[in-house]
Amino acid sequence: MSAPRSLRLAARHLSRSECEDIARRALGFATAAETRVTIASGQQGNTRFAVNQISTAGDSYNATVTVQSSYGTRTGGASTNRLADESLRDAVQMAERLARLSPEDPEALPLLGPQQYADAPGWSEATASLEPTERASAVRLIATPARAANLTSTGYLEANAGAFAVANSRGLFAYHRSTSCALTTTVRTPDGTGSGWAGGAHYDWARLDPAAFGARAIEKAKLSRSPVAIEPGRYTVILEPTAVGNLVQLIAGALSARSADEGRSFFSRPGGGNKVGLKVIDERVSLLSDPLDPDAPAVPFTADGLPLSRTTWIENGVVRNLAYDRYWAGRQSRTPSAAGGTLRMSGGSTTMDEMIASTRRGLLITRFWYIRGVDARTILYTGLTRDGTFLVENGKITRAVKNLRFNESPIFMLNNIEAMGTPVRVSASEAGGPGTAIVVPPLKVRDFTFTSLSDAI
Repeated sequence: MSAPRSLRLAARHLSRSECEDIARRALGFATAAETRVTIASGQQGNTRFAVNQISTAGDSYNATVTVQSSYGTRTGGASTNRLADESLRDAVQMAERLARLSPEDPEALPLLGPQQYADAPGWSEATASLEPTERASAVRLIATPARAANLTSTGYLEANAGAFAVANSRGLFAYHRSTSCALTTTVRTPDGTGSGWAGGAHYDWARLDPAAFGARAIEKAKLSRSPVAIEPGRYTVILEPTAVGNLVQLIAGALSARSADEGRSFFSRPGGGNKVGLKVIDERVSLLSDPLDPDAPAVPFTADGLPLSRTTWIENGVVRNLAYDRYWAGRQSRTPSAAGGTLRMSGGSTTMDEMIASTRRGLLITRFWYIRGVDARTILYTGLTRDGTFLVENGKITRAVKNLRFNESPIFMLNNIEAMGTPVRVSASEAGGPGTAIVVPPLKVRDFTFTSLSDAI
């Protein structure tokens, strides 16, 4: 006896034709003035390891249909992960009941009509077909040499393959499938004084090198034994790409044109308006989002079906664009845009070895963590160094130092650049998963502010 149709569909990511069928059936039950249906489906596999062995592993499969119903400016929503007609009908009816009970939204907009979408990259069969046994083999490439070196490895491997679709009662339909994966590891010394980290993220599992990650984390753990305390203050820092990504990605969250126009963000111009056209960072720096980026692609449309395209936010240090949702774009007579799930920063040609060799006294930073906001108007954040912080003296790494708390803004950082390297894709998520697709270079930066020491390893 075959499995019910709803279960068969939920056992993997849904195809374009399957999403079209689900949307057609759901919209067929609608009586509201306007209805939008979004469909997210896929599989997620993860393997966590600790003390040089796998501690947990799992695979999950799901498909979720969300219905948004509107009567004029009143809107309600409901979701279900059952794909049979009865469940879709129930979700539509619940959304419509909630819409009738909802207060009017003065910023509500009519649904979009049919749109044209670019065919974005971002699918890898190597990622989509990654089995638990292959994940275990990747972990072994890290855990075995760590054990041989009398060190302890921990880490997390996650692989995702899924599809996202949007359809509405005005004839819009958008579909995109994608994969993502990330592998990160922390290796520590038996005495608990040394810790090293390495990792990466990509949509293509074949682009990640578990053995190289393990070797790098092991080397850093050995070098970071018995760290010494140094005085907090302003230092020249050499930031590995992951550390750069940890901070540069914070700019993407501050790109709202509305927040800027209303005087609530760094991009607000004193006296009113925003900073579009003003130079705000080093002229060597450009930041852009592109759903078609070959290394860091993203879904080429928003949750309401608005197409996304390559957008340069900052060009040669000058603000060129801000993110306008449809409502604010209409108010300001601008074209809607969104930051999306990708960010790329320009770079240079200086290697990290050259950055170290040119530094009289400074710090080499592996990554940051526990990053929390302090002041939205300056994009000021605080956080800690982690898993490999080293003192550089007269062009050489001389010793490991205790971790430090920083108070810094990526804007300040990008105004104090002394050297830039080649941009690479990084895993900049504190959670260890793929996160936002970030491509950034290593940097050498002057006057980076550290406010206190931390005994945490």
